Amino acid sequence: MSTATALPQAWRSTIVGSAAGANVKVLRMDGAAYPSECHDFDEALLVLDGQMHLEIHGRIVEVYAGEVFIVPSGIPHAVAPGSKGTLVIIDR
Repeated sequence: MSTATALPQAWRSTIVGSAAGANVKVLRMDGAAYPSECHDFDEALLVLDGQMHLEIHGRIVEVYAGEVFIVPSGIPHAVAPGSKGTLVIIDR
């Protein structure tokens, strides 16, 4: 978590390592929304502390500290306002 709090800008991920060919990134969520994006790979979103309001298929999914959500390849997703805390992203 200290890595995320030290980041100068929210919503800008930093690669902190790799495992089995995947990037492990950390970022700080600051309550602002994050626009929709879509990837050609699965993406694991692990909330370390706080909570994330993930918008997927037109619905909000609450992801709380200690929980992980896998966004399948090709699925558009965004983060709704009010998401705060530390997020770990595992992707390519």
